[in-house]
Amino acid sequence: MHRCFSRRDLLIAGSAGAGAVAVAACGGGADVPELTGVGSGDVVVPLSEVPAGGAYEVSIDGRRVVVSRPTEDTAVAFAARCTHQGCTVRATEEGLVCPCHGSVFDLGDGSALHGPATGPLTPVGVAVRGTDVVLT
Repeated sequence: MHRCFSRRDLLIAGSAGAGAVAVAACGGGADVPELTGVGSGDVVVPLSEVPAGGAYEVSIDGRRVVVSRPTEDTAVAFAARCTHQGCTVRATEEGLVCPCHGSVFDLGDGSALHGPATGPLTPVGVAVRGTDVVLT
């Protein structure tokens, strides 16, 4: 796992090259599956791809979404946009984490567990249908 740097860290480091590398690493630009033209009832991900107690990242029509599986039989999804300053939230071993300022969000309801964010992530309607997670 890589460390993300704050703006203060970058200013202290004083190196444009190191700053560019750190910003690229924290920008949420990791490759994730891209779904386009999907609507209600369409499959987002097979349930087996979302680890129980974990999350799966996907882009739906250009909008980053995290699908989490709080229990074996349930799935929920949230817009992966931090409610603090709009950075891209990532699925990590610690939960849903904003790499910009360290906010942590609950896998089950998207509520902010650790700030600076205070508001919850925006829900995206999904349901488990058979062996798939689908948009509602």
